[in-house]
Amino acid sequence: MSVPSTPPGAVAKDAAAPRRTAREILALKTKGEKVVVVTAYDYPTARLVDEAGAEIILVGDSLGMVVLGYESTLPVTMSDMLHHVRAVMRAKPRALVVADMPFMSFQTGPRDALRNAGRLVQKGGADAVKLEGGARVAEAVRAIVEAGIPVMGHVGLTPQSVLTMGGYRVQGRGEDEAARVMRDAKLLEACGAFSVVLEGVPKDLAREVTKALKIPTIGIGAGVECDGQVLVWHDVMGLWFGRPAKFVRRYADLGESARGGLERFVSDVKAKRFPNDDESYGA
Repeated sequence: MSVPSTPPGAVAKDAAAPRRTAREILALKTKGEKVVVVTAYDYPTARLVDEAGAEIILVGDSLGMVVLGYESTLPVTMSDMLHHVRAVMRAKPRALVVADMPFMSFQTGPRDALRNAGRLVQKGGADAVKLEGGARVAEAVRAIVEAGIPVMGHVGLTPQSVLTMGGYRVQGRGEDEAARVMRDAKLLEACGAFSVVLEGVPKDLAREVTKALKIPTIGIGAGVECDGQVLVWHDVMGLWFGRPAKFVRRYADLGESARGGLERFVSDVKAKRFPNDDESYGA
């Protein structure tokens, strides 16, 4: 695949510009500027996301579903994550690169969490890591931050807990659940997280959490009043083959475009229209 140096409508990246930092992301909330986060899992996608101007590239464990074809994120391994983080880093993005910590890379305690976070930074090249959960991962978050690795938190609907949640359902409905989401978000901030993803929570709760925190909230299915928004590349580009979630807005339909192009290629080969003389070498 050939990737244009600068996609139409995008601003050319200054090759000399340093990568964004977690401190810069924190400052965006103070300035009242929205934070844009898009997932990427490989070199060409990372280039396009970066050149479009997103502040953060998330190498999400969502790759398990949209790239590797699993039914959930649970089968994704550290080896999978390292492979894809390295591919993204080869794009030399200006955006801050955050790597998801996969299932069972941190749930077994702060020592394992710190070791695996270190691998994603040292061997993968990530700028920061993301952990799902609140109180149960607080000590792990604290240990990682104290080691000098920025941490993005993630509360509300946490896909790695899909088995105990009984499916992908909205979290934070009702006083008790809402209070838990608020406590978890505040605790992650107290442990040193530089931002927190709010996934699948009512918009009014997301607004209150956003007001209560000094760190940016990144919404996904959490309404417009979060400090930023994150979506999966395949959802934004219309490449996801399943039924999109309620919060997804497709900004392109690359799936249909690609399918149509491939069908024309197949037809041309079958009919001997490809390659023609101009596309063939002479003696």
